[in-house]
Amino acid sequence: MLAAAVRRVAWTAATKTTTTVTRRPQQAFFHASAAVAHGSGKDLKDAPRITLNWVGKKGEEFTTDGIVGESILDAAHRHDVELEGACEGVCACSTCHVILEDPMFDELEDPSEEEEDMLDQAFGLTPTSRLGCQVELTQAQDGMKIKLPTATRNFYIDGHVPKPH
Repeated sequence: MLAAAVRRVAWTAATKTTTTVTRRPQQAFFHASAAVAHGSGKDLKDAPRITLNWVGKKGEEFTTDGIVGESILDAAHRHDVELEGACEGVCACSTCHVILEDPMFDELEDPSEEEEDMLDQAFGLTPTSRLGCQVELTQAQDGMKIKLPTATRNFYIDGHVPKPH
C-alpha cells in the first residue's frame, strides 16, 4: 500500500515555469509547464483589450484597459487599482467587491450561490454589487463603469493588504 502523495510546486523565475513534484515512497514524478496569467490559467497575451472606467474610493475617476477573458480583479491588479482581493480571486472573501451600473450589471450572468454568500459580508452592498474576481471581462463590457466601495471588510487581518504576485 502506498502512502499518501506529497505535492510541491516551485516557481522558476528565470524560465517562467512552474515545476510540480509529486512524491510517493520510492517514486517521484516531475511536470513542468509555462506560466500564463496568474490565477486564470489562460494565455491572454493576444486577447483584445477594452476600456474600463473606474470611480475610486474617494470619488476620483480614471480609466484603464482590461483584457477580454481576465477578471475585473486581475485588471485592477495589473493597473495598481486599489481593489484588494485578499483570497487572490477564489471567491473566499468579499474584499474585491465592486459596484456596477445597472445596464452592465443586467447583462451579466447571475452570481453563483458562493458569490452571493461572500457578497452578504461586503461593506456597502448595493443591488448591483459583484465580486471583481467573479466577473470575466468580455468585448460587450467595453466602456463599463466600475465603482469601488469606500471600504472593505477583511476578516483575515483588518488593514492587511496582500500584494498580488
